[in-house]
Amino acid sequence: MATKTIKSAKEFAIIQTGGKQYIVTEGLTLKVEKIKGPLGKDGYGIYNVGDTVTFDNVLLVDNGSDTTIGMPFIAGAKVTAEVTKISRAPKVTVIKYKAKSNYFKKRGHRQPFFEVKITKIA
Repeated sequence: MATKTIKSAKEFAIIQTGGKQYIVTEGLTLKVEKIKGPLGKDGYGIYNVGDTVTFDNVLLVDNGSDTTIGMPFIAGAKVTAEVTKISRAPKVTVIKYKAKSNYFKKRGHRQPFFEVKITKIA
């Protein structure tokens, strides 16, 4: 995965979600793994487009003058985002094949993702 350098950003944070870490600033739009929502009446946790998501696993916050590093997370730090799109990535095709043994398996997979826009770093 390519690294991104943030130039002249006043405030940024590093969050962890879906087993990955992301550098985020206010106004940034990024794709993250599908997130389970709060449980509703039916027992399912579902987010919809336009809902607000809060990321509590904040590893680092830099406001331009000082940096706060968590061990492993910063207590009380939150990053708020709005869900702008719920979709699935393009299909990845996996083929297993063995010559001369009549063995051929073809499978496809589309990974679900949320596209979120960072609204607030607190």
